[in-house]
Amino acid sequence: MKRTFLILSLLLGLLFGIIPAVHGQDTLLNFDDVEFSDGQDTTVEESLEVPDDVVFTDGQDTTTEGSAVNTDREDEVNDAAPRTLWGIFIAGIIGGFAAFLMPCIYPMVPLTVSFFTKQSGTRVKGIINALLYGLFIIVIYVALGMLVTLVFGASALNEAASSAWFNLLFFAIIILFAISFLGAFEITLPSRFVNKMDEKSNRGGLLGLFFMAFTLALVSFSCTGPIIGYLLVEAVSKGALMGPAMGMLGFSVALAIPFMLFAFFPSWLKEMPKSGGWLNTVKVSLGFLELALAFKFLSNVDLAYHWGILDREVFLAIWIVIFALFGFYLLGKLKFSHDSSVGFISIPRLFLAIMVLSFTVYMVPGMWGAPLKALSAWLPPSPTQDFNLHQVGYTSGDPQQSTGIVKKYGDVFHAPHGIDAFYDYDQALEYSRQVNKPVLLDFTGWSCVNCRKMEESVWPDPQVLKRLKEDYILVSLYVDDRTTLEPSEQYVSEFSGKKINTVGRKWSDLQASRFGTNAQPYYVIVDGQGKQLVPAQAYKEDIPHYIKFLDSGLAAFKANTPN
Repeated sequence: MKRTFLILSLLLGLLFGIIPAVHGQDTLLNFDDVEFSDGQDTTVEESLEVPDDVVFTDGQDTTTEGSAVNTDREDEVNDAAPRTLWGIFIAGIIGGFAAFLMPCIYPMVPLTVSFFTKQSGTRVKGIINALLYGLFIIVIYVALGMLVTLVFGASALNEAASSAWFNLLFFAIIILFAISFLGAFEITLPSRFVNKMDEKSNRGGLLGLFFMAFTLALVSFSCTGPIIGYLLVEAVSKGALMGPAMGMLGFSVALAIPFMLFAFFPSWLKEMPKSGGWLNTVKVSLGFLELALAFKFLSNVDLAYHWGILDREVFLAIWIVIFALFGFYLLGKLKFSHDSSVGFISIPRLFLAIMVLSFTVYMVPGMWGAPLKALSAWLPPSPTQDFNLHQVGYTSGDPQQSTGIVKKYGDVFHAPHGIDAFYDYDQALEYSRQVNKPVLLDFTGWSCVNCRKMEESVWPDPQVLKRLKEDYILVSLYVDDRTTLEPSEQYVSEFSGKKINTVGRKWSDLQASRFGTNAQPYYVIVDGQGKQLVPAQAYKEDIPHYIKFLDSGLAAFKANTPN
């Protein structure tokens, strides 16, 4: 019962814990000079040039007005990086506990604890040795995280966060790790190197304890390697300088604590579930999860380059198949080469299978356009759906006022919920002057997870949607799009000094130079002349608050517009 509870806690933590931890990620695709990553925000003033490592993030509001800086917004900026690092740290803890339940580590606990209790001489010395052993585990893995940072450097980490090629590489690496967990092969280190470290662990003293911890890291690499790899990929993809070290700190703390606790309280060993086939079940289960999560990296690239490979229904189809197979595996209907025979299905395992299969069934209506709000941050935008029955409810009603107007970039972008949006700033302002309506600037991105959450959680509300359709001219400006501007439209930014040659660079330059912020989503209400009417709005899943924001903008527009 205890072991199945551990499995249940582990899988639920990975499925519902890691996903929110990475939601701070924003635009991932390379602008060459301006990179987009997670958890960093940089308030800029009109007199400043944008540095090469300026980072664009998700949902942080850094509005400035003239030369005055809003103190509250500065506080938000200062808190952004710590929040990102904490998310990486928590993901590392989850990964560390998952690694502890792997077949390469779990069976080693009694042997390791026996060394501390029997060979240390006294209980006090055994506890001290256990503490040192745990500390050395932490030092080794944190050193690995620091090494990643030192080798690549801050600029390379930002490039990794924003580069299409890096995202494709991350996708391939995680797929490789998932296949390893599923049992196709094991990722191991050279045996000669492992044996040398094991010999040095017999020296005794501090050096012996260090090499004992190092040997654990090497011997268990076939199990921990894919988890460590995924954590490092996630940390690097967010562009946070200390992200890899924080991820490894969380991982090593979670891995070291059980060894230390069992050394402190050896009697707990009697309560440990015996090693067996269930350990491989944990390993394979993690393989299914990594396989599903890998496709988010491919989706980021697909969206920004408009390949059209992973439309929303294709992405969902892949996830539905993966989690259906996962559920059948838990029921014993699908077996791999390293799996033990299952005579019967335990009740906790049955309940876990029910949860996985229920999640699978939950995704099925999304194939026909259901919003799936719980997954909106991970799925491609709903306009990429080729067949959308759910959209019918939003598009019915009065015809859109701008019907007949050829929208610039209208063949590239599509607004959700049947909203009659524009995708070019100047064209939207021109149309605003014609119909005498305010303009809602929507600074968004293909890879912006919080943008998708706003579009699927706030915009569908009847009161919000009514205002967006009837009272405003919506213009969605994708800051990470790779569509090349016409040669006549390309220019060198007076604000940053960078060459602007793509649609995404154009709108990111507009956002930074005009509104002093680099956050997405970011909503600004302006009149037909481009004058900002009310304070801007960043990411906040609060429908009444968003309605109040829209109403205040409309009231300000009417007050400033002569009858």
